[in-house]
Amino acid sequence: MTTFVADTGNMDQIENTLAEVGRRLRRIRAERGVTLTELAASTGISKSTLSRLESGQRRPSLELLLPISAAHQVPLDELVGAPKVGDPRVRMDPRRVGDRTVVALTRQPGGPQAYKMIIPPSRTAPEPRTHEGYEWLYVLSGRLRLILADHDVVLAPGEAAEFDTRLPHWFGAADDTPAEILSLFGKQGERMHVRARPKRD
Repeated sequence: MTTFVADTGNMDQIENTLAEVGRRLRRIRAERGVTLTELAASTGISKSTLSRLESGQRRPSLELLLPISAAHQVPLDELVGAPKVGDPRVRMDPRRVGDRTVVALTRQPGGPQAYKMIIPPSRTAPEPRTHEGYEWLYVLSGRLRLILADHDVVLAPGEAAEFDTRLPHWFGAADDTPAEILSLFGKQGERMHVRARPKRD
């Protein structure tokens, strides 16, 4: 007869990971500026259940986490804080810069640097700034407000902008929903070089 002995260390790690899910759910929702009522409407999960999940009073399950993951547009492992696997040198870790979530997509030093940003609705007045460099922005989702010198424009998904960062500039979410963008930033004089363009009718 074979006897199986539970790995208590591994079980403790699982319990600790599950215990942190509520705090992580609350943080991600706050970063996106979404209320419990809005999240309940988009997931079909009751507001009270979502509240118990975030407070740790309700144990997370796939049936609850999958719709939340889809609503926030974040991977399931980010919601549960799954341990890192594979080569850590190629894993892209999000970091907070002010109220924004930024993921560096470029590893090598020098040359243009690429970033993915999630920008929550702005709670403060725009403060245009200047610095050396050249930037290219592409909107993935949401709408992005860009103030550039005397221009004040709103970019929709699929639209892009490029500008000299020595001009006073600021960008943030244009609506009450987060904006998700790609940013390419290079030193002064580096610009996007388009080698192929679609044919126009």
